[in-house]
Amino acid sequence: MKLFKFFVSKIFLRRIIPGISIILLICLSNYITFTAVRTVFSTYQGYQEIRGLNQDGNYIANLDPNSTIDFGAIELDKTTEVYNYLSSNFDYAFYVDGFMVSIPNRDDMEISLCYMNKAHYDLTQFNLSQGTGLTFDYRFDGNSEIPVLIGKGLSKTYPVGSTIDLEDPALGQEITLRVQGVLEQNAYHSNYYTLNSKSYYNYSIILPVNEEFLNHANLDLRVNGLMDIVILQTTNEKISDLRAVIQNTLGLKLNFFGQQDNNEYFNEYYFHSLKIVAVTSVILLLLITCLSVWNAMVSIRLMLKDLTINLLVGLSYSKLRKMFYSYFGILFLINLVIVFSITALNRYGCWLRKDTTFVTYGLFGLIGIDWLSLLAVVVTDIIIGVIVVECMLWRIKKVPISLGVLQ
Repeated sequence: MKLFKFFVSKIFLRRIIPGISIILLICLSNYITFTAVRTVFSTYQGYQEIRGLNQDGNYIANLDPNSTIDFGAIELDKTTEVYNYLSSNFDYAFYVDGFMVSIPNRDDMEISLCYMNKAHYDLTQFNLSQGTGLTFDYRFDGNSEIPVLIGKGLSKTYPVGSTIDLEDPALGQEITLRVQGVLEQNAYHSNYYTLNSKSYYNYSIILPVNEEFLNHANLDLRVNGLMDIVILQTTNEKISDLRAVIQNTLGLKLNFFGQQDNNEYFNEYYFHSLKIVAVTSVILLLLITCLSVWNAMVSIRLMLKDLTINLLVGLSYSKLRKMFYSYFGILFLINLVIVFSITALNRYGCWLRKDTTFVTYGLFGLIGIDWLSLLAVVVTDIIIGVIVVECMLWRIKKVPISLGVLQ
């Protein structure tokens, strides 16, 4: 141990500024690697989720960014005309989330209400931890119970079969919900346009929307539903007609793109960013390697006499290799703990802020993609460590021992 401390202080930390720079560069490299890998995993999950939309004839609506909207001029009866036109001419997937309500729960979270019709539900394919899936053939008469799915965070307060009374902001009236199933832990919904961005359902209630429900819905739900509506198995000509009907009836200028178009737009942005991250990581790797070797070489020349004495009295290159690997192992472990701590604090911060859409469950607060990304950091550190240590040993062996003897 004394020999290890001696070499660490005399080689790696003999020059303070280069030594600290190496530590900071490794930390930065680890964090960039972690972020990049987690983004890749999250994007892959997004692709898997929307794979049912990647078919010819499916179109996703979004508001034209150059248009201006006068919501005050939109009338509820006009939205009824549009939805009647949709029902008569298209199959469409309806989805709206983000309507917040307060109901009793053990974590005192606000609850996000998510609305979807059967077509969207069939495309999503939710996995349940308890209960059964949604049914859409219920009667909406103001007194009946609406079957719903709830997130993991609500399952203790509202087990399967229990009821929830609340005032629905999309209806403007009191309704009764019956818990039919519980979503698996950390179930999520990816954004159609940025597939690596997710909203988690742990504190959400998913309501099935049928024709009766939509007829009773207020203006906010209907208009928001149009802005992200998915038209299934249609043609460009029919989409052009629909766009014209919506614009002429409601004054909303919507764009309709196939999911493949959205993916290409996202890939153009995403892969450009990924290239930047990859180049940055390579540059950091080269800097870490070069700076570590240079720092060690300078320190070795300054302590050549001591190094020679140790080699003459029994220090072997294999022992020196073990000390170098031990040092970088400790260094990488410290930086890994830093990255882990930052990630855990970010996850925990969502609980502190009661950020409903980003609250997740996991070991130490980390979810699956976090652990996989940390594993990727470990692999990267091993590669960096092998390169640096072997380069250092190769260079040390090139230094003639006779120079130390002469000193």
